[in-house]
Amino acid sequence: MVARLVVAAPSSGSGKTTVATGLMAAFAAAGLAVSPHKVGPDYIDPGYHALATGRPGRNLDAYMCGPELVAPLFAHGARGCDLAVVEGVMGLYDGASGQGELASTAQVSKLLRAPVVLVVDASSQSRSVAALVHGFASWDPEVRIGGVILNKVGSARHEGLLREALDESGVPVLGALGRAPQVQAPSRHLGLVPVAERRAEALESVAALASQVREGCDLEAILALARSAPGLSGDAWDPVAVGACGASFPNPTPSRNWGSAPDPAPQTPERLNTRPVVAIAGGPAFSFSYAEHAELLAAAGADVVTFDPLRDEELPPGTAGLVIGGGFPEVYAPELSANEPLRKAVAELALSGAPVAAECAGLLYLTRELDGKPMCGVLDAHARMSERLTLGYRDAVAVSDSSLAAAGTRMRGHEFHRTVVEPGAGAVAAWGMHAPERRLEGFVQQGVHASYLHTHWAAEPGIARRFVERCRGWAAA
Repeated sequence: MVARLVVAAPSSGSGKTTVATGLMAAFAAAGLAVSPHKVGPDYIDPGYHALATGRPGRNLDAYMCGPELVAPLFAHGARGCDLAVVEGVMGLYDGASGQGELASTAQVSKLLRAPVVLVVDASSQSRSVAALVHGFASWDPEVRIGGVILNKVGSARHEGLLREALDESGVPVLGALGRAPQVQAPSRHLGLVPVAERRAEALESVAALASQVREGCDLEAILALARSAPGLSGDAWDPVAVGACGASFPNPTPSRNWGSAPDPAPQTPERLNTRPVVAIAGGPAFSFSYAEHAELLAAAGADVVTFDPLRDEELPPGTAGLVIGGGFPEVYAPELSANEPLRKAVAELALSGAPVAAECAGLLYLTRELDGKPMCGVLDAHARMSERLTLGYRDAVAVSDSSLAAAGTRMRGHEFHRTVVEPGAGAVAAWGMHAPERRLEGFVQQGVHASYLHTHWAAEPGIARRFVERCRGWAAA
């Protein structure tokens, strides 16, 4: 089994991303094949992880996918690698609100049987660091904290005091990093600026992080800790296997309706041999996606092609379905609006009844306008920026049949936006949210399924099969 470790912290802002990305880049530069992972639903950190390792950054989310899928998805991403580094989320023991340890970094570390490296912001403490580390190390005996990396250390004397205090804790110090604001990635209202928007600068940042980690951390000791992780049982998740025969692992919110709607047309050899083109929006405006979505679409029989709505004036040739994920369209509203040929092409495809799956940014792109800038006009709705942050996990049920799911399908996902969509009269909702609050959300219109809800299709491969079959049926018609 691949060597592995989890990079965690007592709280957000301690430096997990700095350390995790730096470790990934440093080990990759040393010639190791490094598999990058992120606990939780975040899209942005995995972009930096991918830049550091040259491999797709993959999420491990026990809330959206269920604890049963964490190890199989990890094994899928880490297949053939020498080392896997998993960046945690929030504080080590923080998870889904009111759900105990569910979706916490601690839970994922236990599911992966992986040792934890605790990153501590030491900027305002000395001897107290030992009490802090002792508390985290003793809170849950099943969580193995194998070492500490001290971050934001002020001086050599400060480092000495911290190390002396931690000698009494029994938890080894694996590194100490000084304050280095020049290697911090810029951020805005939803977190770090994605790699797709600043690739050249991001490459420099990642290289600087690797250098900082090499100088300040004991890489040999960290690698030895990762190699001490015991074996994992069970098979790796396989998009081809689950795409052909359905989910191999339990869904966290099972439903008999999940992916069970009848095909729009009978399966025939001719239909099975037809590979519809599914276009996935990418580029700086639509950089949020999970790698497993494209893998599942391909496994379900689609030819997956990426296009950039900021640059491309046409959809890929033969497009029979469209997937528009998350990102920051509000930042690029003028450029998206100015690409009138593509907006018209998207509208024509959607209004023809072709399957279109849009999440968050994709939803905004399909409205009539965003902050006064004309968008595709597929949906009778207007979008605008808001001061209010909508953030959190959601439990939902499909209230309408759509190209993605049959009515009654239950799903877990998350919302993360500072925008508001105001629908016109007569809109048909996509989801009924029942936690943490009850409300209708999203749009279903002909083949369009558009919503703020981000979902992870690995939790139910029937979504990809259903979508591709609808694309195949539309292309045949």
